[in-house]
Amino acid sequence: MLRKLLLPALLIGLAYAFWVSADIKAIAAGVAIFLIGMLALEEGFKAFTGGVLEKVLRRSTDRLWKSLSFGIVSTTLMQSSSLVSVLTISFLSAGLLGLAEGIGIIFGANIGTTTGAWLVAGFGLKVNIAAYAMPMLVFGVVLQFQSSRSLKGLGYILTGMGFLFLGIHYMKEGFEAFRGSFDLSAYAVEGLLGLLLFTLIGTLATVVMQSSHATLVLIITALGAGQISYENALALAIGANIGTTITAIIGAMGANAAGRRLAGAHLIFNLTTGLIAIVFMAQFVQAVEWTSLHAGIAEDNYTLKLAVFHTLFNLVGVAVMLPLIDRLVRLLGRLIPETQQAEPRITRPVESVPQYINEAVLIYPDAALMAINQETRHLYDNAFEIIAHALGLHRHHILSERDLGELVNEIHKVPHAEIDQLYQFRIKGIYSAIIEFASRAESGMTQKQARKLYQLKLANRDIVDAIKDMKDLQANIERYAHAENPHIRAEYNNIRLQLAQTLREIGRIEASDEEEPNLLPLDRMKIELERNDILVNGTLDKLIRNRLINSQMATSLMNDGAYAYNIVAKLIEMAEVLYETEEERPLALDAAAITDIASGG
Repeated sequence: MLRKLLLPALLIGLAYAFWVSADIKAIAAGVAIFLIGMLALEEGFKAFTGGVLEKVLRRSTDRLWKSLSFGIVSTTLMQSSSLVSVLTISFLSAGLLGLAEGIGIIFGANIGTTTGAWLVAGFGLKVNIAAYAMPMLVFGVVLQFQSSRSLKGLGYILTGMGFLFLGIHYMKEGFEAFRGSFDLSAYAVEGLLGLLLFTLIGTLATVVMQSSHATLVLIITALGAGQISYENALALAIGANIGTTITAIIGAMGANAAGRRLAGAHLIFNLTTGLIAIVFMAQFVQAVEWTSLHAGIAEDNYTLKLAVFHTLFNLVGVAVMLPLIDRLVRLLGRLIPETQQAEPRITRPVESVPQYINEAVLIYPDAALMAINQETRHLYDNAFEIIAHALGLHRHHILSERDLGELVNEIHKVPHAEIDQLYQFRIKGIYSAIIEFASRAESGMTQKQARKLYQLKLANRDIVDAIKDMKDLQANIERYAHAENPHIRAEYNNIRLQLAQTLREIGRIEASDEEEPNLLPLDRMKIELERNDILVNGTLDKLIRNRLINSQMATSLMNDGAYAYNIVAKLIEMAEVLYETEEERPLALDAAAITDIASGG
């Protein structure tokens, strides 16, 4: 109820303020233009994803100092710590980042956001930046009408920068004009009460605008125009830091447990940093004066001093929290547990739910693709259990170093697996969620991304088809795996062995900790698949000709050989999509080469 009343109350309040004062209208318009600029910047940076962000994140966050640096650089470029926070939550939810790396990025983003204060205080208030804004807007709009995605992205970035500059200009002009009719500095509050009151005001302002950067620009322009006191401006800056966590919390509402943990880390960090700044305010003020003196900042240049303060207390916050990251990760793991713990035993089917696809990862195509890839691996993990169970084997047997041939011959009694029931509980819900999510994620993707999305959808279909073929194959495996006829028993055990070997090889690829896993075993599996085709290699004809099996057995073996062939082929195709990092493997064998090698060429 309160949320429904908040927007109308805000609009009515703004309308009344505009009617009372044209200067407030100019200030509010400046804030609005500034926020539009930030949205344009975000749109521009999205155009340069297409797999680039994924590669940059993988290579820039494998060490804590790299994560910290990535947060600083990305926030400096995007001029929005909130945007970087939401982006980080998105990629963390997709499984692209670890929580410790994500926290490092958040810490770096808080340092990076201080660059905006320096730019505005040192440049924006001293130069007529509106003169720079106009050409940026013109060139930006022209580039947005181009067909090239990169040019469009550059156009959005230029437009965003132009709107940012224009917004700062209007805020500065509005506050300077406002000073002639009304003096806000008369409402300054000193002491601890003022510190707490203006910290709260800064927090609320940031919650409303969803941007600490916009709040800081507003504070600096008001301070430059003399509309607020220096002491109150410091408190507002602390509040802006605290308020920016709301954006991360909102962004994490649709995320999984990992995304919510990162939002919690952001909140804890900013609250801790704000509390340190409030408790040690006198010491920070002294540190600002000392730094300003040695940096050549004039004694009455309060806007630059505010930038110094903002930088100092963020640096201190990072210095305090950085050694505590591991403890913070463990604490958040206890406070925000996974919604779905380890998968239940196959004999006690419990409905599986998606673990990686969620609203938070829809923001960026790269994150959405990674989430779908991870969810498809989750789907395959469930399918692995079902196929293994239908073969009469266990996961730990297949993934062990034991000889699979001996294992298959030892376990000749294959229990019945309720594949229909297992499919309903372990596969159908996740598969449906992936397909529905993929249709939503496709909007805004590049051709390359859309092609990868299509391949992932095919991989999901391959997994489902493999399970359906396994269902058709299952009855005769149960019947003939312990048959009295040694020849038919041997052929069905060969089918079991072939499927188990396929699961083992894919499991080894999945377990590889290399950034680009070796996929050459997939080509070897394709060759073995052709060699094991009983119609091609003459095995079936030999069994029939020598009257080693009867006609009923022959028919079953021919049909089931086709099912096994399809299962292996589909699982190989699925693995190529999930684990391939490049569009084309240089050493990959084509179909003709595989057939030639399989036939002894």
